[in-house]
Amino acid sequence: MSFFEIMRGIYSGFGVTMNVTILALVYAIPFAVVAGVLQHFSTGTWRWVVTATIEFWRSSPILVLLYAFYYSLPAFGIYLSAFSVGALVLGLNAGAYGSQSIRAALQALDRGQCEAGLALGLSRFTVLRLIELPQAIVAMIPTFINQTIQLIKGTSLVSLLTLSDMTFRAGELFALTYDPVRIYSGLLLAYLIICYPVTILGRYLEKTLAKGRGASYEF
Repeated sequence: MSFFEIMRGIYSGFGVTMNVTILALVYAIPFAVVAGVLQHFSTGTWRWVVTATIEFWRSSPILVLLYAFYYSLPAFGIYLSAFSVGALVLGLNAGAYGSQSIRAALQALDRGQCEAGLALGLSRFTVLRLIELPQAIVAMIPTFINQTIQLIKGTSLVSLLTLSDMTFRAGELFALTYDPVRIYSGLLLAYLIICYPVTILGRYLEKTLAKGRGASYEF
C-alpha cells in the first residue's frame, strides 16, 4: 500500500472529524459566553453553582467523560449516539475553558465604560450587550483559535466510541497492513494539514487585532 493510499484512507474519516468539530463548536461558544458572563456577574449561591459547573467540565478527563456519558446515560433512559456524545463532551469541555477567557476579558475592561453607559440611561444588560461583551469577545479571539485547534485534535478520542473519524480509519489501516510507522506518521501529517491553517488564521487575527488596538490610541 502506497503512502498516498494510506493518506486517502485516513482522510476518508475527515468528514466525521470536521462534523464533530463543528457541532462541538456550536455547543462550546454559547456555553463559554453564558458561563463566563454568569460567573462574572453572579454572586452567592448562583456563583458557586456556575463555578462548580465550569470546574466539572474543565477538571474531568475527556476520555472519562466520553465513556461516562456514552455508557451511563442509557441507564437513565437517555440514549445519545456516539456522534452526539462526542460533540457534546468536547464542546462543553472547550466551552468551560473559553468561559474563563470571557470572564477575564470582562474583568479587564475599564470600569468607566460601564459607568458612562449607565449615566446615559442604558440598562445594565444593554451595557453588557453593546459595550462590554463585544470587546471581551474580540479580546478572546486568539484564545478561541487555540481552543479550536485543541478541539480538532481532541476529536481523535471519539474513535474510542467507534466513530469512523481519521484516527479510527488509521486504526483500521494498521490492522490491515501492520505498518505503524507510515500509518501513524500519515495520521500526524493529516492533523497537521488541518490544524496549521487554523494556526495561521490565529496569528493573522492576533496581528490585526493588535494593530486595531494600537490605532485606537492614536489621535
